Amino acid sequence: MSRRARIFLKSAVWGVALSPLALLLYRFLTNQLGPNPISYATNLLGDTTLRLLLASLALTPLRILFGIAWQMSLRRLLGLFAFFYVCLHFTVWIAVDHFFDWGELAADIVKRPYITVGMLALTLLVPLAGTSTSGMVKRLGGKNWRRLHRLVYLIGLLGVLHYLWLVKKGVNDPYLYAVILVVLLGIRLWDWARHKAWLGVPTWLHGGHSLIKTANGTRGG
Repeated sequence: MSRRARIFLKSAVWGVALSPLALLLYRFLTNQLGPNPISYATNLLGDTTLRLLLASLALTPLRILFGIAWQMSLRRLLGLFAFFYVCLHFTVWIAVDHFFDWGELAADIVKRPYITVGMLALTLLVPLAGTSTSGMVKRLGGKNWRRLHRLVYLIGLLGVLHYLWLVKKGVNDPYLYAVILVVLLGIRLWDWARHKAWLGVPTWLHGGHSLIKTANGTRGG
């Protein structure tokens, strides 16, 4: 992919990712947040977080299924946008909904399972966002960095659980997100099992027996 194409693609991602925030600000300024503005803002920011997180998780399955790799350059950008929105999501809950009442916040975290798993997901996202730079990849080493960033799958599960336990009956979005996450994780698991099975095959079967290759090469000469 050319440099111009990469710049255009990332600019498009910036535009799409920031559009929910622009909508929220517009509705705030025009007094169109509905009868429960805090709930609207919290839900919009949380929903956007999950969508961006699932989008980032979908990039590798796309490469596995279709053999395309251009989208992999967007993984860090999507992940950082997901972290940005989850921080806004919790800021509204802490600063606007509870107005920094730390005792009430602590009680909610302990008593309400959906808040407990949500806080856990946020906590796990912090080291991933903090180690997203190329410098941190070099500092940690590729293997350790990849091991750390596998936490994103657990974070995805916690995020979906948070949404499932939060919403009332009749809201279908969290179930859709759960199905998407299961499919994405299933593709990764299938790919992992496929590679494990392939590694278990004797080396001489991977590309044909070396003696056969030699014989064929001799005939060709």
